[in-house]
Amino acid sequence: MTPDTPAVLACIGLGANLGDTAATLDAACAALAALPETVWVAASGRWRSRPVEASGPDYLNAVACVRTGLSPEALLEALQAIEHHHGRARPYPNAPRTLDLDLLLHGDLQRSTARLTLPHPRMAERAFVLLPLMQLCAALPGQIRLPGGADVVDWTARAQHLAAQQGIAPA
Repeated sequence: MTPDTPAVLACIGLGANLGDTAATLDAACAALAALPETVWVAASGRWRSRPVEASGPDYLNAVACVRTGLSPEALLEALQAIEHHHGRARPYPNAPRTLDLDLLLHGDLQRSTARLTLPHPRMAERAFVLLPLMQLCAALPGQIRLPGGADVVDWTARAQHLAAQQGIAPA
């Protein structure tokens, strides 16, 4: 990334429930850090969660932040290429996965197209996203904001309630 490249903070949800999930998340983080026009910022701790509206083994989840000059669509394409490299298949909705990468936030951009909705439309419903995102908010004070200026930390009570319902625990 060059000094004149506009860079935004992008947050990416990571999850895996097939294979060596820890190694897969490590490799995915390395791949994110190697993206063009992108600088690694941080990753949350790891969290275990039960599958949502699906069956299969528990997931290992985290959230990563990068500063990137990539457009949201270019970043999404890169995320899908990383998933594909790790054997991601989409045989049916909510199928178990070797790797799932979700673009949660791209700066404070709000966008809804057939291919991409920002912020991620279900992140406020998923403790396995909110809890790691709140960890990153604490590590990066004032840097992670939701569109409209809301702070993810304001969702603390919601995240704790969802964690109890959804069976989320630190890994």
